[in-house]
Amino acid sequence: MNPVDLSQRRRIHVIGIAGPGMSALATVLAEMGHHVTGSDLRDLPVLDRVRKAGAKVLIGHDATAVDGADYVVASSIIPESNIEWEAAGSKGIARVRRAEMLAGVCARAKAVAVAGTHGKTTSSAMLALVLTEADMNPSFLIGGDIPGFVSGSDELTSARWSGGEYFVVEADESDGTHSHLPVYASVVTNIDTDHLDHFGSFEAIKESFAAFIQASSKAVVNVDDPDLAVIANGMAVTTCGFSERADYKGSSLTLGGGQVKFRVQNALLGTYSVTLNVIGAHNAANALGVFALACELGVDPNIAVKALSKYQGALRRCEARGEANGAELVDDYAHLPAEIAAVLGAMRADRQIQGRLIAVFQPNRFNRMAVMSHEYANAFKAADIVYINNVYSSGTTFIEGVTGQLVVDAVLAVNPDTRIQYIESRDELVDAVAAELREGDVCVSMGCGDIEHFPTQLIAKVKQ
Repeated sequence: MNPVDLSQRRRIHVIGIAGPGMSALATVLAEMGHHVTGSDLRDLPVLDRVRKAGAKVLIGHDATAVDGADYVVASSIIPESNIEWEAAGSKGIARVRRAEMLAGVCARAKAVAVAGTHGKTTSSAMLALVLTEADMNPSFLIGGDIPGFVSGSDELTSARWSGGEYFVVEADESDGTHSHLPVYASVVTNIDTDHLDHFGSFEAIKESFAAFIQASSKAVVNVDDPDLAVIANGMAVTTCGFSERADYKGSSLTLGGGQVKFRVQNALLGTYSVTLNVIGAHNAANALGVFALACELGVDPNIAVKALSKYQGALRRCEARGEANGAELVDDYAHLPAEIAAVLGAMRADRQIQGRLIAVFQPNRFNRMAVMSHEYANAFKAADIVYINNVYSSGTTFIEGVTGQLVVDAVLAVNPDTRIQYIESRDELVDAVAAELREGDVCVSMGCGDIEHFPTQLIAKVKQ
């Protein structure tokens, strides 16, 4: 796959422009000076930011929307039968998937990529903030909404094109995008089983990350991850982690009070104390990799430490969403077993929970749950009560028998005393949790589908 040539002003049409990855890409392309149009079925709030960047947005799909375009770009979930995609093909307009267009953006700067199964959005946002605080004026494209990049404002953003030397990019592996980006520097957070519909096997996943690391001029690798530790052996990479072998070695990790604190030592740079105003040991790992890569790019360690302390988190990353029946409501994007365990563990470590920790999980993608449901067996150990909703398709094809009950069965097979229940209907789920919640509880909703609306639905229910 060759990167799209963006050295000249192009007319680019973006199908599905309201999607998280596509809205960010459209924003960057428009701010680069390209003539950007796009279409989507719904007029979502994120499109206000896209329009502000200079893109023109059509609500609904129309075959004539692609007329005059140099390129039509769509994510991998847009089907070949989409009328705009078909129209572009019949009219001889170049059609590219998101990975190819993003590779074209990466080619216009020194791309600094964050890859890994978990922690990409948080690490990308942290890195963009650190480089910004270091006056490097980075461009960035992040897979989630981040507050605090606009000075003195809580305004959200996920993308910016500054024309600076560096472009921080979240390198998604779900469709192999990470393998196609021309990357100058990178940090790899971890490797876990996922997206087997694309890769076929865990060995293929590891091979793709090994090739990604090898292609970077500068690479930071988290050697606390056993598979990455093996990959790093014999490679000219910089290592980070709480392992003794790490070049940037973390130690003295403490959790609580809404903060994470640790120390990081490097043989050349010395020892520094880092304080994060977000929770969870997983965020210490994210910040350690960001600190290492920033220093390797020439950032003063003291500036990196100060910048990390300013990080405010991302939406749907242990995000406080209000109260219901005296219970605290928290929402998170976690959808893989390790992510769920990390979030629930972070709640246990940080909160003095007077009541119970209640987990509400929406499984994601039929093809994922068909092959991975058994891996959720121990994901909910930190919770007192667990509710499982039905599978959110994310554009995948329905598979008979693949429901949230598979997760319940997996948990009970290994942890038979777990109080866990599958409730298929969202309305019935809201009713059940509303009836269960009481003063002092913490309720964490998790998943990468429409479960993000659950706290709002729950609050509305208890107010009736």
